[in-house]
Amino acid sequence: MKYKKLVRDKIPEVIKKNEPESEVSFHIAGDDEYWKELKQKLVEEVNEYLKSETIEEMSDIEEVLKTIRNFKNISIEKVEKIRKEKFKKRGGFQRKIVLDEVKQGSKK
Repeated sequence: MKYKKLVRDKIPEVIKKNEPESEVSFHIAGDDEYWKELKQKLVEEVNEYLKSETIEEMSDIEEVLKTIRNFKNISIEKVEKIRKEKFKKRGGFQRKIVLDEVKQGSKK
């Protein structure tokens, strides 16, 4: 079966252990391919979470986000600082507000 997708680091070993008769083919991505694959992996994991709503899928999203931060050399502290700034200015999502419409007022 062909996959052509980013997988966790130990997956080739796990496949070989569980299916010793299988031939496992993989390569190490360069930075451009890796970035492309990380973005695809994030979409994949978010979609899987939306279908299952399990904590396991949520943890997969966290793992991909952590990997992206490391790849882009962005600290969790920097992300959290920006998150807090946005929260202070615009709030969060706790109040369950759904914006239905904004009608433009007439200027006189």
